[in-house]
This record gives sequence, structure tokens and C-alpha cells, in this order.
Amino acid sequence: MTLNIPNMLTLLRIALIPVFVVLFYLPVEWAHLAVTVVFATAAWTDWLDGYLARRMNLTSAFGAFLDPVADKLMVAVALVLLVDINPTPYAGLFLAAPAAIIIGREIVISALREWMAELGERAQVAVSVIGKIKTSTQMLALVLMLYREPIGEFPTAEIGFVFLYISAGLTLWSMVIYLRAAWPAMQKENR
Repeated sequence: MTLNIPNMLTLLRIALIPVFVVLFYLPVEWAHLAVTVVFATAAWTDWLDGYLARRMNLTSAFGAFLDPVADKLMVAVALVLLVDINPTPYAGLFLAAPAAIIIGREIVISALREWMAELGERAQVAVSVIGKIKTSTQMLALVLMLYREPIGEFPTAEIGFVFLYISAGLTLWSMVIYLRAAWPAMQKENR
């Protein structure tokens, strides 16, 4: 394990998850702001660790493994918590559907990448531009939904909800792109 600045930032994201959960359920007025700051910090360090790893030539196999795990954990926890606080049938359903799409896609693509790596075809399912746009939209949606409180006339939670559905659409689109890219190798393996 290489412990460099990018990997320490990734480990920080994982360490922030229990803090995030505690703050989320903390019965104080400022909890929504604190949880939003923690999540936004985690999202920012996701970008920063990748930037530093490339810029300072500090990429490592450990970092390549751990970075997406940290991202998926934080996003999945945020989605589950948001579904939990919206238990009404309609709110829960309309929030649970994009949450299930996003979490399900992450599981499918992680498994696909693992399998493609075993076939020596990992490059076929490397992160795409649409995947990066999906991640940015998803992070924006979650920051807005975690904050929950309107800012003046700006309905943060509602706008976050719209961005979550956009993110779910981009999630499905990027999954199709990855599956299509992997299809030739999958067909070759079946022969």
C-alpha cells in the first residue's frame, strides 16, 4: 500500500462516512449544514486526489482500487439516508427509484470492470466523459438534497431532486455505453 497524499485523501473520504451518518441524524438545527459540508468536502477530495495523483505522478494500484470504492460508499450511504428520511409512500418511491438505479449501476459496472480486468480488457471499460458528467451531476444533486433548506427563493431540495433524476438518466446511459464497449470481449469469452 502506497500512502501518499492522494491515497490519504481517499482514506479521509472513507473515514468521513461515520461522521457523515452521525451528523445526518444529529437532532440539532445546524446538522443539515454540517452534513452538507462533510459531503461536499468528500466530493471535492474525490476530484482533488485524482488531480494530485496525475499531476504529481503518484498513481498507484492501491489508489486505483480504493478511489472508486470510497466514492461509491459515500454516494450509496447518502442515497440510503435520504431515502430513509422520506418514508412517505410517494416521496420514498420517487426517491428510492433513482437511488436504486444509481447504486445498482455502480454494482454492475464494478463487477463488469473486475471481469474485464480478468480478461485483460480493462481499458475497454475505463471511465468515460459521460461517467464524469454523471458523477458531477450526482454530487450536485446530493449536496442540494442534503442541505434541504431553501436558500431565499431557491428550492434546494427540489432542484436537487431534479438533478438526481438527471443523474439517474445519465447513470443508465453510461451503463449502456460501458456494456456496449465490453460486449465484444464478452462475446469472445463466450466462444
